[in-house]
Amino acid sequence: MVQLTWRNGLDESEAAEVTALLSEAADADGVAPAGEHVLLRLQAHRGVVEQIEPVQADVGGSEHFVVRGTDGALVGYAHLDTAGETSGDALVAELAVHPQHRRRGIGATLIEALLERAELPADPDARSRDTEDEPAGAASARLLIWSHGQHPGALRLAERFGFARSRELWRMGRELAGAELPQESLADGVSIRAFRVGQDEAAVVRVNHRAFRWHPEQGDMTERDLRDKQQQDWFDPAGFLLAVDDSDELLGFHWTKIHPDGTGEVYVVGVDPAARGSGLGRSLTAAGLRHLQEAGCRQVMLYVEGDNGPAISVYERLGFQRWDSDVQFGR
Repeated sequence: MVQLTWRNGLDESEAAEVTALLSEAADADGVAPAGEHVLLRLQAHRGVVEQIEPVQADVGGSEHFVVRGTDGALVGYAHLDTAGETSGDALVAELAVHPQHRRRGIGATLIEALLERAELPADPDARSRDTEDEPAGAASARLLIWSHGQHPGALRLAERFGFARSRELWRMGRELAGAELPQESLADGVSIRAFRVGQDEAAVVRVNHRAFRWHPEQGDMTERDLRDKQQQDWFDPAGFLLAVDDSDELLGFHWTKIHPDGTGEVYVVGVDPAARGSGLGRSLTAAGLRHLQEAGCRQVMLYVEGDNGPAISVYERLGFQRWDSDVQFGR
């Protein structure tokens, strides 16, 4: 028998339990069950202006579904991103079940709770009067749930509860050790330099917004988000490469990341729309790959939208191949 409870915030001890569960699931499956933004929210808290005693993982736009066994041990968890709810956007969930407690209905319990929160019936064949004529797809979905790495258990749950594929995110990678990398080819007056902490945040956020206005997550990055990431162990300004003109105006950037296992990542490549068509994105990518290679990374990976054919073609020409993919299911 398990017990599910809802939280709008977790204390430090419970946040640590959730982080440990996510880590154990990642070790068992070879892929993290939740994205980086979930881990960042588990570490965050509201400021003292917003509440008397800041509680970890109590941040706006996050809700937590916690499942415990009869002995009180944490056996399942779901994070629900509600940031877009007030503007009519779908709720977005990510969940994990402890590897030692799978195939016992815990995943289904979490899905049912998320469906109830989204005011959707657990029975996929049940259609309310308000939704029976709506077309299927991400645009009309009330609830979106990620399956990172397309875990078989997640695929079974998606089918059982009538979720449809709405988005696919590819993970592509290539070898770096001993590889010959392409050279940068920059236009006259353009140079690449490292990010300057405390000076470049506003410019990066401005270009990021212009470059990713269409993107459901990346385009909303704020200066606070950027500064929060600067506090992470992996952050290295030397690997945050900025392309600037001769007036030091930011044209684009390549933010690289090195994972604990030594794998490099093309974390974000953003080019101001006004600078597109000049080959700047490819040159920034090449510069970042060279940085990661010189830092000792033997492999490098990146994420790209599965329907972004032009970007996939660019990465394939740079030697990347598809490794696996994450799927977002909607209802």
